[in-house]
Amino acid sequence: MATTLSNFIGTPPHPGPVTVVSSVLTQVFETDGSFVAPANGGYFDSPNPSDGSVNARVPDSDKRDVDAAAEAASRAFVGWSKTTRAERSTILLRIADLLEARIDEFAAAESKDQGKPLSLAKEVDIPRACHNFRFFATYILHMEDKKTEMDGVSLNFVQKYPVGVAGLISPWNLPLYLATWKLAPAIASGCTCILKPSEFTSVTCWMLCDIFNQAGLPRGVVNMVFGLGPKAGAALVEHPDVKLISFTGGSATGEIIYKSCAPRFKKMSLELGGKNANIIFADADFDKCLATTMASSFRNQGEICLCGSRIFVERSIYSKFLAAFKQKTEQLVVGHPSDPSTQVGALISKAHLDKVMGYVKLAQQEGGVVESGGNLVTNVVNGSGGYYMRPTILTGLTSTSRCAQEEIFGPVVVVIPFDTEAEVLEFANSTQYGLSASLWTTDLNRAIRISSSLEVGTVWVNQWMVRDLNLPFGGSKASGIGREGVPYSFDFFCDERAVMIAL
Repeated sequence: MATTLSNFIGTPPHPGPVTVVSSVLTQVFETDGSFVAPANGGYFDSPNPSDGSVNARVPDSDKRDVDAAAEAASRAFVGWSKTTRAERSTILLRIADLLEARIDEFAAAESKDQGKPLSLAKEVDIPRACHNFRFFATYILHMEDKKTEMDGVSLNFVQKYPVGVAGLISPWNLPLYLATWKLAPAIASGCTCILKPSEFTSVTCWMLCDIFNQAGLPRGVVNMVFGLGPKAGAALVEHPDVKLISFTGGSATGEIIYKSCAPRFKKMSLELGGKNANIIFADADFDKCLATTMASSFRNQGEICLCGSRIFVERSIYSKFLAAFKQKTEQLVVGHPSDPSTQVGALISKAHLDKVMGYVKLAQQEGGVVESGGNLVTNVVNGSGGYYMRPTILTGLTSTSRCAQEEIFGPVVVVIPFDTEAEVLEFANSTQYGLSASLWTTDLNRAIRISSSLEVGTVWVNQWMVRDLNLPFGGSKASGIGREGVPYSFDFFCDERAVMIAL
């Protein structure tokens, strides 16, 4: 049975009755101003990637719904922006505790909605969402304002203050993980916000509204508008009362948002696509490198913007690496997300599966070789009608081929040999993207040389996906604008005022 979602405008003082339908939370509110049907009364179906069935009916929201959310957020900003940091911190910590108490429920919903293995949602996605709230909740208690004195003439200090209503647009690959990466700093800073989750994966964000109610988050601080990008998303970006936009998603959509925000002088944070290099030198710790490369290639079905989809291997170990990599790839279990043995789940949609498979065909047209995979998986238990494919390794392509240049965003990697540092740097920097790179070597001097020459926002040396939230996260070139983390997220959600007092 599919779940019908409603837009979330503010929060009522008391949550309504709760019903569980197919492991997905359903709420019915009879009080005023909470979950509301879309203004046009329309809904569209969001599929369950594991079997193609309808998982949720998503509101087909439009400008009227965004207007209602903006009105609620603007009204709430007056009070929320004046709350103390301690008050905000207490509520954020309460949200984290309530979410953690329901980790199994949220993980099951995330897996069903997105197609990722249940084990991954339980071990990574939902715990990281809890951590996001706790991290920003505790940071705001220790923020310092800048102060100076001009030789007894003037006492100077800087005041940080929240910008206003923030528009947040989150992607479908790590739904709650990345939505809370925006929500937590936005409300911690004193902003109110409107979140539009991806139309493919709205369920856990919708469920989160119940937790906001229980945690005592004031009405209107967080509003959620569900729907399609060209309709609900565009209305959010263009709304005059929305002062800043934080978007995570594809570079093409980011370009549209950039063009829309520029004439309105809105602050923007755009975390966009990636075509990340994984550079492996002959002196690397082979076993550790191989194990980590398996994860950086195929975790979450390769649907992570930080996956290393271009693997450059020093020629002297190329054959050894390829043989071992191929063997381990063919051992990966593709299966139903709820199966504990599953390592690779279902892709997000039929259209996306077709796109990814199209790149496999393109690789062959470009003269490439499918070393492993490249085919659909149709025998998944309880997964008839689901969107499954074997993890795929491509060889025989150049660094300038389309499969090595364009973001595929699926379980497909290109493996290419290299001979010199200069050559692999040319390969790595040849794309329009600049999000991240991984580097494998035991030579410290080489690690510093290469890291200093990579045109990316993040470089991992002998590791992958290790995140210190105190460091800047973001990309260069077509991978985005701005940085997230501490203090960078607060620099985005706040403006600064210089105050100078004569002595």
